[in-house]
Amino acid sequence: MVELADLDLPEHPKLAQNIAHFARALRRAGLPIGPGRVIDAVRAVQVAGFTDRMDFYWTLHACFVSKREEQATFGQIFRLYWRDPRYLEQMMSFMQPMVRGVAEERTAQAAEKRAAEALLDGEERDAPQPEDEAKDDEILLDIDASQTISTQERLRSLDFEQMSLAEMAAAKRILAQMSLPVKPLQSRRTQALPGRIPDWRGTQRMAMRRGGEITDFATKRRRLRYPNLVVLCDISGSMSQYSRAVLHFVHGVANAQGQGWAQVHAFTFGTRLTNITRHLRTRDVDAALSAAGAEAQDWEGGTRIAACLHDFNRDWSRRVMGQGAVVLLITDGLDRDPTADLGREMQRLSLTARQLIWLNPLLRWDGFAPKAKGIAAMLPHVSSFRSGHNIASLAGLAQALARPDDTGEKQRLMAALADNATDAPQNPFAFTRAANTIG
Repeated sequence: MVELADLDLPEHPKLAQNIAHFARALRRAGLPIGPGRVIDAVRAVQVAGFTDRMDFYWTLHACFVSKREEQATFGQIFRLYWRDPRYLEQMMSFMQPMVRGVAEERTAQAAEKRAAEALLDGEERDAPQPEDEAKDDEILLDIDASQTISTQERLRSLDFEQMSLAEMAAAKRILAQMSLPVKPLQSRRTQALPGRIPDWRGTQRMAMRRGGEITDFATKRRRLRYPNLVVLCDISGSMSQYSRAVLHFVHGVANAQGQGWAQVHAFTFGTRLTNITRHLRTRDVDAALSAAGAEAQDWEGGTRIAACLHDFNRDWSRRVMGQGAVVLLITDGLDRDPTADLGREMQRLSLTARQLIWLNPLLRWDGFAPKAKGIAAMLPHVSSFRSGHNIASLAGLAQALARPDDTGEKQRLMAALADNATDAPQNPFAFTRAANTIG
């Protein structure tokens, strides 16, 4: 919820025109707003009045916002359009490149760049040039930054949460073209091809054709098979922006040819588990994710990781985890259910998986530590613990698959857990609780 200041009403207000312009900015930011909603908003404000700031905010909110993921964009555009008198200067600072160190940097909040683009659509983004020519004693500094960094390289390191609409669209195109190849596994079954394993039955059959005389030895080799990829993606409120980008990546992997995966199974979880595998088989990514979002009714809701993992282990593990499946778990590990045994469910999941890779967007922070109870319970049971907040981190999955000994940040954080257990107070009951929490 944004903080609202008092409204300064002009002498001759044009409220209907301002609401129409405000709706136009929301439509540019991605909200599905048509003329009917604008008319309803004008009539609703006429009935509710324009004297109370909270009533005005929630009246427009009820008319223009229909989904949870639209709340952040609406709040930012509302603050910039109706409240902040210096919103144009603030938005121009987001859209213009600046020399580091000249001004104090401030990272744009969620949906703030999208709000700036929506309100500055068609405006001049370049800084105004002075009319007077430079004086003789002034030194003009011309910096050519065209070759400093490419657009794709900048997008690779940019956080999904801080991307604008155009940047997110470009990032989704990059994610759709990325690949996640996997090496084949050797099966216990064999096939009659030249190899290093003696084929005694084949040798005897060849001898029988020659009257029992053994003239040559037959050999065989093991069959090659590819594992399944199982994706468990957290779609709770704190993970919504990251989960959408990851699902674009998973859709590209599921529909790409020649990457080696036998089958790609995808599940979303927040407060309940939802199987979206059949939706990701649709070639069109927008149609696939729209159908997946319609079936998963807990988008941007709460988080019950242990309960959802329990449902997966009970109902789906035997169906999709056979033959050495690789599990990709995308979550921040902040479980909201204190009564569930998250460590036990993670242990069962890790025992049925050939490799369990955990992507956590919180790992992007330098001071990240496994202090949360859910993270401490999950960490010992994963094969690799990696960040998943940008394109570069998703591209690093290939390294984790190619090198099973690559544990990412797991060893460092496990050492931090051990230090925290050592520094715990000398209370036997407290130590027991900490040991049970760690698993």
